[in-house]
Amino acid sequence: MKHSLKKSKESVLNNTMINFKQNLFQKVPKALAYVIFFSVIMLLQQCAPQAKSGKLKNGDLLFVTAKETGLSGAINNVTQKQKEASFDHIGIVEKENNHWYVLHAAPKGGSQKQELQYFLADQADDGQKVIIYRLKPEYQTSIPIALKKAESMIGKPYNFNYILDENSYYCSDYIERAFRDDHIFKLEPMTFIDPKTGKTNDFWTEFYKKKNLKVPEGEPGCNPNGLAASEKLERVGEL
Repeated sequence: MKHSLKKSKESVLNNTMINFKQNLFQKVPKALAYVIFFSVIMLLQQCAPQAKSGKLKNGDLLFVTAKETGLSGAINNVTQKQKEASFDHIGIVEKENNHWYVLHAAPKGGSQKQELQYFLADQADDGQKVIIYRLKPEYQTSIPIALKKAESMIGKPYNFNYILDENSYYCSDYIERAFRDDHIFKLEPMTFIDPKTGKTNDFWTEFYKKKNLKVPEGEPGCNPNGLAASEKLERVGEL
């Protein structure tokens, strides 16, 4: 039913835009009509992310659903804790000067502060969804300190080894550090064991072999699925 309503709304909107375009081109000079028409399109595109941000609160965490293959699939294979939760990336949102931003650590750009609309566009390009999680009321006081810490880490490179250090961060590491002063999340022994075989996942064996590193089994770390499973968070819904 929801899917049908969504399609119906899209159909009405498309028909409205078609009628608007036809009437516009009949009543004003062609050159001016094009200017007006594309101005309306740009305005609608700008309104879309603003409408989505209506669900957000400062300090919300955005979890990105995992892909089934490649690095994303390999991370999820050894870290998924909940049947309904399967994530490979995370960021924290901040509202500043009436604009929404996502602070996160990504392979492209390292630790960064990205406008929400561009963050969402990046995930949509890869066919991934974004799910909002929020700290429960009793932990909300941790947000200002966490955002300040997250801001201070911007500019650090991405940690492609997924072994904790002080000079580079991976996505969940970046978020855990942001909230570390209030112990919102905790580091746990990492595992790269495939639960289906009981052996080290082949992807990770080759991954660390190419880096001339030992698989860091048991070393402290964190991951998006582990953070999403925290009892201090509540799931809000899809953005």
